[in-house]
Amino acid sequence: MPFVTTLTLTSGDRHRLDNVVADIKARAERKGVELKGPHPKPPEELRVPQSKTLGPDGDRFDPWNYTVYTRTIEIVGYETFAREVTAEAFPAGVHVEAGVEQRTQFGSGS
Repeated sequence: MPFVTTLTLTSGDRHRLDNVVADIKARAERKGVELKGPHPKPPEELRVPQSKTLGPDGDRFDPWNYTVYTRTIEIVGYETFAREVTAEAFPAGVHVEAGVEQRTQFGSGS
């Protein structure tokens, strides 16, 4: 029953995020690690209202709009590689979340 480490990487900078994902993928290929992904999710458009007023008439700043990009990678087995990846320092603006799950293989009788 292999362990599957799921990495969810998010950033507002798509190019930086894609560079980090490409680096992880290249290192996995060199080490022979079974990797699934990256699986891109649709970009999430966020809007933040600006609450500060500009004058006596109560005008507001325009809302701040930005986009968050998400990529998901699954590392099947290879716990040492997954540990190395999650322990490294990522560039500013790239956020990484890791989840570990033990999966049973189909037809194992468990």
